[in-house]
Amino acid sequence: MKAHTKETQASMTPEKSIAYLKEGNRRFQNNLSANRNLLEQVKDTRQGQFPFATILSCIDSRIPAEMVFDQGIGDLFSIRIAGNFINDDILGSMEFACKLAGSKVVVVLGHTSCGAVKGACDGAELGKLTGMLNKIKPAVNAVVHPKDASERTSANLDFVNEVAAKNVDFSIEGIRSGSYVLSEMERNGEIKIVGAMYDVATGKVTFND
Repeated sequence: MKAHTKETQASMTPEKSIAYLKEGNRRFQNNLSANRNLLEQVKDTRQGQFPFATILSCIDSRIPAEMVFDQGIGDLFSIRIAGNFINDDILGSMEFACKLAGSKVVVVLGHTSCGAVKGACDGAELGKLTGMLNKIKPAVNAVVHPKDASERTSANLDFVNEVAAKNVDFSIEGIRSGSYVLSEMERNGEIKIVGAMYDVATGKVTFND
């Protein structure tokens, strides 16, 4: 499989890009990686890059985007931060990826058993981590059930996973409200902004589209 070129990137639509990611994840789940020569892709991309998708995911070591979606060098812009939340630097990176470099889809990828979400649920405090986890607290507060405080902790994985999914929704809202560049591109049909959840137990990505 060759690295994307300007021509192949241009042929990708937002819908086709999502389909490519879904197909890649199915290959990943079945341990059937596409045949690609990574060193050849290094050479193919030495003059430029033409990724078709941008993935915002958590730093969790179990979720490398290129592996999860079975993509190669030059295929994805990969943005990683604990808890996959939005800030201005990330929005600027996404604007570059889509407006200037031609990416056709932005995926906010949350995951089950997220450590950052667990920390936010438990009110963990540690140096700069405290302020970072506060950015996930709105998602914690938005999940109204269970009401019992003793069940709203990291020990309740169902609650943790609901918060992680809500955090993805809030990140998507943050992209649309925080970047007129990306929201305009989405309105014009140039890109799609979608959410997804990765199951750390199965390797499956479920899209919200």
